[in-house]
Amino acid sequence: MRVQQLFDLSNKSALVTGGGRGIGRFIAKGLAEAGATVFIASRKLENCQTVVDEIKADGGKAIAVKADVGKKEDIDALADQVLDQTDHLNILVNNAGIVWAAPTLEYPVEAWDKVFNVNVRGLWLLSQRMIVHMKEKGGGSIIHVASTSAFRGAPEEEQPVIAYNASKGAVVALTTDMGVKLGVHKIRVNAIAPGPFMTDMMTHVTSDEDKLDDFNRGIPLRRSGSENDMKGVAVFLASDASAYMTGQTILVDGGMISLARS
Repeated sequence: MRVQQLFDLSNKSALVTGGGRGIGRFIAKGLAEAGATVFIASRKLENCQTVVDEIKADGGKAIAVKADVGKKEDIDALADQVLDQTDHLNILVNNAGIVWAAPTLEYPVEAWDKVFNVNVRGLWLLSQRMIVHMKEKGGGSIIHVASTSAFRGAPEEEQPVIAYNASKGAVVALTTDMGVKLGVHKIRVNAIAPGPFMTDMMTHVTSDEDKLDDFNRGIPLRRSGSENDMKGVAVFLASDASAYMTGQTILVDGGMISLARS
């Protein structure tokens, strides 16, 4: 197989949760550009439809679906809707996630439960449903979106989001264990752990040139991630190019974690 074929997703179907904005949007566009038909799901249907329109304008294929992965009934309805429209869901990208900031020593239990309900429980319930389908169809690729926060601590003033960081650590652990358990079914499970990316969550830095310069000095590559940086790794993990990889988490962070460990 030639290298171009290894990355080709033509005639494949993919589902991306949280695909209406940010990193999910980048991933959805990348998979579509590689040839996949992409189902894009999030709580805000209008955001998904905007990405669908962008993909279609570029000649790709995409479908918007409204779903809140924090609700089991929405997960079941999402799975039903997607599987009614494709014979084989080849790729599942669990990107949907939430963050709740609060002082660590006063962190409310309801916030902890809500973060874990979306970031871990919802991810698992949707995966479990699609694993049954993928097993019946002969395999597939599951990609979780974790975070570099799973691998480092942060001062209170920088990241008062202890539940989010813990939830992303759980996602990394799930990736490892699911990769081992599902290999026999030809289902690969890997994760992407992004560092700082140019999304709307970065406006507090990007809106101030001095802050942005100072921030970038803490990244060995001296910049935040872009859409293309996420597209490449997502297509790699979704395609046959990574056919001998499972249970792995790839850090896409411009070298931030390597700097922290040096």
